[in-house]
Amino acid sequence: MNLFFIHEIFKWINSLHSIIGRGQRLFKVTKILLGTILIVVTLSIYIAFLIPSGITIESNPVLYRTRRILKLIANYHLGVFIYESIAFAFILSGRLFERMKWKKQGLTKEELKAKIYNKRRCMLGLLNIIFIIFIVLYGSYKASNIEITSYDVSVDKDIESLDSLNIVLISDLHMGYNIGVDQISQMVEKVNSLNPDLVILAGDIFDNEYEALENPDELKRLLSNIKSKYGCYGVWGNHDIEEKIIGGFTFTKEGMLKTHSDKMAQLIEDANITMLQEEGILIADSIYLYGRPDYSRPGNAENSRLSPEEIAKTIDPQKLLIVIDHQPRELDELALAGFDLDLGGHTHDGQFFPMNLTSRYITWRNSRGVLKVGNMYSIVTSGVGLFGPNMRIGTIAEITQIRIRDGSFVTSTVPMARS
Repeated sequence: MNLFFIHEIFKWINSLHSIIGRGQRLFKVTKILLGTILIVVTLSIYIAFLIPSGITIESNPVLYRTRRILKLIANYHLGVFIYESIAFAFILSGRLFERMKWKKQGLTKEELKAKIYNKRRCMLGLLNIIFIIFIVLYGSYKASNIEITSYDVSVDKDIESLDSLNIVLISDLHMGYNIGVDQISQMVEKVNSLNPDLVILAGDIFDNEYEALENPDELKRLLSNIKSKYGCYGVWGNHDIEEKIIGGFTFTKEGMLKTHSDKMAQLIEDANITMLQEEGILIADSIYLYGRPDYSRPGNAENSRLSPEEIAKTIDPQKLLIVIDHQPRELDELALAGFDLDLGGHTHDGQFFPMNLTSRYITWRNSRGVLKVGNMYSIVTSGVGLFGPNMRIGTIAEITQIRIRDGSFVTSTVPMARS
C-alpha cells in the first residue's frame, strides 16, 4: 500500500511537470529526494525494531537518538497511513466514476488521460496534502490536550465516616516514545487541581518498553507529586509488559510469563503508587478497593485471575465496593458479585476515527463514560496517553472525576454511555 502511495505521488509530480512544462531536471531531483524520504519513513518502524534493545544515551548516544526519532516517525506515519488510505479510497472511487463518464462520451485514451490525470490530479494531490497536514496537526493537538470529565453518582449505601467521596480516575498513560514529561506534568497538575480523596490508576502506565522512557527520574518525580487524601492505587494493564513490539504485534517466546519488569515496578513503587494485583484494601473503614490482574496479560505466577464470583466470597457487601479492572469486561458478573463501581480504561474510546465508532458500537459495551449495570456503575476513561499513532481524532485525552454523593445520578461533559 505504501508503494502504491509513493507511485501515486510520483504521478502527481509528473502531472505538475506537464502543466508547468519546464524544470525537468528539478522535478527529477525532487522525485529522487522525495522517494528516498518516503521509503525511509515507511521502513522506519522496522529499522527502529532492528536496533538492539538495552542501548542507553550513555552507551551509544547516536543509536539511542536514532531509535527514538525513528519510533516517533513511525508512530506519526502509521496515523498518516490510515488517513491516506481513507483519502485514496475516495480519490480512486472518484477516478473510476470519471473514467466511466468520459468513456461514455467517446473520448480516446490520450484525451481521457489529459482530462483525468493532469489538472484534476494536481488539484486532488494538493487537497490531499492539505488534508494530511490538518489531520496531523489537529490529531496531535487533541492527543496532547488533557480534558477533565466529571460524573456525579449516588450509591445506595451508608458510607460510614464519609459524607462524599471524590475519586480521580486516570488510565492508559502509555509512557514511552509518544508520552513523556510534558504530558505527565499536565496530568499531575490537573489531577491535583481536583483535590481528590482517592486517585485510581487503571493500567497501561508504560508502553511496553521501559527503555522508551526518555527521563524516568523526572517521570517518577512527577508521579510522586500526585496529591490524594487516601493515596494512589493502581493495577497493571496489557501494555505494562516488557516485550518487543512492532506495529501492534508483540514478539515473546511461547509460554513465557508476560509481566512487568523490575524497573517498571521500582519506578511505580518509588512514585508512592500502590499496585493491587488480585488483592483488596480497606480504606477509611468504609471503602473496599479491589485490583484485578489484566484480562489478557495477568502477569502473575498462575497467568490467570479470580472470577468475580470467587472475589465476592472475600468482600464485605456492606462496604462501598470498588473494583479496578483495566479492561471493561465481565460487567454483569461484577455487578452480581456486589460491586458498586467498576473503574477501567484500555479502550482509548477508539482513539481515532473510524475506530472510535467500532469501539463504541461493536467492540465494547462501554467504550467511554458511565454505564449502569444492575446496581453497579461501569466507568471507563478514554485515557491520558495513546498507543501507536500520536494523534486523536473524534476522541479526547482525559482524566475522569467521579463524585459519589447523595442525590440522583447525573453526568456532565459527556452523555451516559449506551446500555
